[in-house]
Amino acid sequence: MEMEKKSKKSAAKTSRKSQNQRERGAARDVLAGKEAAADNGCDDGDAGAGCMKGSGVEDVAGRHMGDVPLSRDEGDGESTSDAASEDSRVSQARQKEKSGFNMKLEFDAMSLLLLALGLATRMYKLEEPRSIVFDELHYGKYASLYMKQTFFFDTHPPLGKQLIAAVAYFAGFDGQFKFDRIGSSYSESVPLFALRLVPAVCGSLLIPTAYHLILELGFSQWTAVLAGFLLLCDNAMLTQSRFILMESMLVFFALFGLLCILKFRRYHTNPFCLQWWLWLTLGSVSLTFALCVKYVGFFSCCLGLAIVGRDYWRMLGDRKRTDSALCFHLFVRSFVTMIVPFVVYVGIFYLHLTVLYKAGPHDSVMTSAFQASLEGGLASITRGQPLEVAHGSQVTLRHTHGRTCWLHSHTHVYPIRYPDKRGSSHQQQVTCYSFKDVNNWWIVKRPDRSDLVVSQPVDAIRHGDVVQLVHGMSSRALNSHDVAAPMSPQNQEVSCYIDYNVSMPAQNLWKVEIINRDQVGEVWHTIESLVRLIHVNSTQALKFSGRQLPEWGFNQHEVVTDRIHNQDDTTWNVEEHRYTKSEDQKDREREMVNAEMIPLRATSLSFWEKFLELQYKMFFANQENVQNHMYSSDPTEWPLMVRGIAYWVSADSNAQVHLLGNIIVWYSGTFLLGLYCFLLTCYLLRRRRLCQDLSKETWDSFVTMGEILLMGYLFHYIPYFFVDRTLFLHHYLPAFTFKVLLSATMVEHLYHFLRETLQGTVRVVALLLFKITTVWWLLVVFVVFRGFSVLSYGTTPLTASDLLRLRWRDSWDFIVHRQ
Repeated sequence: MEMEKKSKKSAAKTSRKSQNQRERGAARDVLAGKEAAADNGCDDGDAGAGCMKGSGVEDVAGRHMGDVPLSRDEGDGESTSDAASEDSRVSQARQKEKSGFNMKLEFDAMSLLLLALGLATRMYKLEEPRSIVFDELHYGKYASLYMKQTFFFDTHPPLGKQLIAAVAYFAGFDGQFKFDRIGSSYSESVPLFALRLVPAVCGSLLIPTAYHLILELGFSQWTAVLAGFLLLCDNAMLTQSRFILMESMLVFFALFGLLCILKFRRYHTNPFCLQWWLWLTLGSVSLTFALCVKYVGFFSCCLGLAIVGRDYWRMLGDRKRTDSALCFHLFVRSFVTMIVPFVVYVGIFYLHLTVLYKAGPHDSVMTSAFQASLEGGLASITRGQPLEVAHGSQVTLRHTHGRTCWLHSHTHVYPIRYPDKRGSSHQQQVTCYSFKDVNNWWIVKRPDRSDLVVSQPVDAIRHGDVVQLVHGMSSRALNSHDVAAPMSPQNQEVSCYIDYNVSMPAQNLWKVEIINRDQVGEVWHTIESLVRLIHVNSTQALKFSGRQLPEWGFNQHEVVTDRIHNQDDTTWNVEEHRYTKSEDQKDREREMVNAEMIPLRATSLSFWEKFLELQYKMFFANQENVQNHMYSSDPTEWPLMVRGIAYWVSADSNAQVHLLGNIIVWYSGTFLLGLYCFLLTCYLLRRRRLCQDLSKETWDSFVTMGEILLMGYLFHYIPYFFVDRTLFLHHYLPAFTFKVLLSATMVEHLYHFLRETLQGTVRVVALLLFKITTVWWLLVVFVVFRGFSVLSYGTTPLTASDLLRLRWRDSWDFIVHRQ
């Protein structure tokens, strides 16, 4: 009996001990789930719903949370001190959970390896060739103008040029080197390594960024490594990253911004936490940086906004959220994704316009007021000139918006008949001339006064006044009549009137309309007043038509009158101005040719006036573009790399830099892109028939590929079909990057597809063959990359036969020196 009592007592004791252990284990699981959910941006309600995948959450003492009991039941007194210490650690863990701020530092060895390989390939012999390579001619010149604080005009935003110039400045670059032509050798004073450093670093960072982007999309680490490897071994990306070019910066900022946006989505269950704000803001800033390198970055911004919008659309289906909470979410997301980019964009241009305050080679693109605000430019001519335009004023009238040109006339007349048999007025030609010339001068005259001298007090011209404009060199008045213009027959011809004693009287009265009189007043002012000249007889406005006259008009631009008044091409302003001092025509001509103004004070514009004008010019100004370039290509030719671009050729040998991608990567990427579209169509049709061929996880990852990577490719590729300008292969690189990422994820999808759809021995054999094929594919990618790298580095002397062996397509136009 005594033995039975002891046995029962021992069994009860063991039972209580086991029960306590089970309770502690259950509590541990709950706490571990909560802790993991907090680390992954999940709330308490998601902790047990599979929100967190994997393990690895540790407490302060370094023990796994599964080893920490939540509480100690009444026990047998054998481990009181251990339980107490565990309770203490649980209390610390709870306190840590309540604090809401955790920091976890992790190192990804594979990411660091990809970065190291990227730096090694991009930095290798970075200063060679020590010659101007392709568009280094332009971007290097912009960097030198930054050093000299001289204004320049470019159709793309300035961030990329600013980053290059900043590094060059710290390297001691003085900007005195002249980037005159492709192939010119750099002088020893040029810190070439510093000038090429920023594109090389961005091209290196691009590779691990792509790696982390694939991981963030939920794919395996090997798929992420595959994506990084394909970008690492692409010769076009290597070439574009080694010189003073913009594409590597553009693609890096775009991918990093998208990575931040995807990380932001992770915290949808824990909004407005520190990480939520951090990733959304970083994503907005980085995507704006891409936009500020080249306007192509706008498509990346659209993709980022689409991801944020898609995330919000899914949130609308959560009925637990109130209407006010959803409205607040919409406001905050809109604020961050619009206001932050606006501030960054304006800030970059503020720095640009603040640094570049001196006149430069591109001043004439800007308006007279803008030029006059630059130190040493038009201001040196216009400072001290009279402000108010009056009877007797000698003026030059500039076409304010669009093409830079001045109202011009010369003694030549319109031909009697045009090639289409239409007759002209045979009057003196009036054109718009793109250069400064003495024939650009006109004298403003009241119709009821015969003299041309400015009297005291000054008879200022006001809004609504009717005037005549007398050509300074020929003394003939600006005229228009019911005769069709030479190049624009729907408009009326403009001329200087010649009296032929025929039945065509002069019609030379013009009414002055000051467009911006709310800002500058009713009096016609030099530079500041934007005017529209209305022909009194026909009520049509003087207009720059934009059409070029043939040889009889010396290829100058046509000026007409138009019934439609309210348009940019009918806007003019006085640029240079002086008062007529002599009535004698010969004296007036000598004044116009030899007059010099005495500088008194500079014209000033606010930052916002300069900023808005520069935006207008960048978006709408007609920039001359080289047509039919021998290395230009169409978007239809890019996916199969029909034509490359010769960047540089050595004068002594066939060593050269030629932009060509890794043909294996490009062709396989195009194939896998087409395969994705084909499979997507088949899957959708099958699912419409309620045939679920894929598991939910595989289907979700396949859809993610389309939503992010396929859309990224289309966003950056399709718009080029509507671009009316010369295009080159490097314009395809942003879209190509998304195609590479899609290719890597397609490899993983095909593996899962074979594993899920095949059975038994067939599946084993198919998967083995798939792995062997993939390995061979990667080996061929590396071999081709290594073989064509001589065209990326340009440091290896090549023979003609070497180049011919690399010419895998007849359309690849290598430059070959016969030796």
